[in-house]
Amino acid sequence: MEENKHIVRRGIYILPNLFTTASLFTGFMAIIWASNGKFEWSAMGILFSALMDGLDGKVARLTGTSSEFGVQYDSLADLVAFGVAPGFMVYAWMIDAFGRTGAAMAFLFATCGALRLARFNVAAASGASKKFFIGLPIPAAGCTLAALVFFVPYLPTMLQGLVPGFCLLLTGLLGVLMVSRVRYYSFKEYGFLRTHRYRSMVTAILLFSMIMAEPRLFGFLLFFIYIIVGLVYTFILLPKKTPLPFTQ
Repeated sequence: MEENKHIVRRGIYILPNLFTTASLFTGFMAIIWASNGKFEWSAMGILFSALMDGLDGKVARLTGTSSEFGVQYDSLADLVAFGVAPGFMVYAWMIDAFGRTGAAMAFLFATCGALRLARFNVAAASGASKKFFIGLPIPAAGCTLAALVFFVPYLPTMLQGLVPGFCLLLTGLLGVLMVSRVRYYSFKEYGFLRTHRYRSMVTAILLFSMIMAEPRLFGFLLFFIYIIVGLVYTFILLPKKTPLPFTQ
């Protein structure tokens, strides 16, 4: 009986790591698909990795199986799924036309993602506030590039020629934002949602309706809005609240 309990417990311990492995697998496949020119498949792989990444931590907390091993494994999976895979995808898809500059920008994106993950792990270990992320989270950066693949076909023909340059600049900007001090709401503390339940519910319904109506169009726009909101909060709203520079 005790042996059966041990087996069940071990299975529960492995469960969140299976979600992490699924995230790593689809991130790896995103690289394979991009190398074969299947960019929409690659983008879908990255977005699916984000779904798995969102579930592994929740499963670990629900089952009481959070561990330092899981934290480190999750970071390594995130680096592949949201750093290396999107960087390679956007290079093969659009910015390879810029030669070494395109390769350098893709590498910058992946490197900044690695630095972002390292800083996040250090901050989490020190007990930093969970209300805001300091710097754009790497899953958001990777998913922005993935969502862009589906958004580009909606652009007018006259703007299609500007897409490679826009992708180059966006890739660099996302890399810089990941290692910046810009604050992004984490959605891990729900004080605002509890005190503004009606507005939160209406907003959630609107967002859900938009995504269901045109996921290819509104996916990128929502990620882009999230990026802009962080910049507005950090450089416009936050200085009005306190003139002192914030620290992590």
